[in-house]
Amino acid sequence: MASAKIGAWTCNLADSALSWTRGVYDIFGLPHAVAFDRRQTICLYTEASRDALERLRNEAIVRGGSFALDAQIRRPDGELRWMRIHGEMVRPGGAAPILHGLKQDVTEDKLRSEALRRLAENDALTGLANRALYESRFLNGRRTGSTIASLGALVLFDLNDFKAINDRWGHLAGDACLKAFGERLSSAFPEALMSARIGGDEFALILGNEESADLIEARIARFLGRLRAPILWQGHIFTVSASSGIAFPSDPDSYDAEDLVVRADAALYAIKRGRRRAQGSGRQ
Repeated sequence: MASAKIGAWTCNLADSALSWTRGVYDIFGLPHAVAFDRRQTICLYTEASRDALERLRNEAIVRGGSFALDAQIRRPDGELRWMRIHGEMVRPGGAAPILHGLKQDVTEDKLRSEALRRLAENDALTGLANRALYESRFLNGRRTGSTIASLGALVLFDLNDFKAINDRWGHLAGDACLKAFGERLSSAFPEALMSARIGGDEFALILGNEESADLIEARIARFLGRLRAPILWQGHIFTVSASSGIAFPSDPDSYDAEDLVVRADAALYAIKRGRRRAQGSGRQ
């Protein structure tokens, strides 16, 4: 069991005394054969896992049933680990009631699952959310039951003259621009509900409802100004700029996602048409 990172445990409900096999000690990173009680170990759980464990444990005690939970702990050396807990309430004849079960270290499984989730939900080049996640959580949120609540604004971005960069410097230079844009967008709006790459050089930013429309527009304007900071790539220096379109919902918690996209898209391309006319007439 120890080699499989599994250990057995028992908790005496009369005095909270714990009995562990070596596998449980190894999961917690605690010295073997040292007696612990539950009060000494419960603090090793992260807050969310501790709350979930207490709830399930209490339900099992009251109902005389069993429970299962994936819980995260922070070991005394600071390392975060995941363990799968199986517990059952029993009442031995003439003895104090006990909880007992198994604990298994599932940290590697959790890390693999998280890596697969990131691959499925994140754009490989920029690290932002990808089109699939944008569609499932925003565009199709009502149908999938994952609607983003308290939405303050949808902002669509389109890089300016991106084809010219690719044509002059090559697609790797274009990739460098996309990466830089993604990094700068994440840095400027770390609190965003979602930052996504939704097309080749198209991006979406979904902001919460904590700021007014005027403040959001001002932040977007500042971001677009700072975006022009030089990019250094393989000895070449070039800049990237973008146009944006913003749509605000009338109700942050009840909105039509497609309508927001249509309005933001129209605002974006009005800006781009104005920019092209200005370039055609020699104005910058």
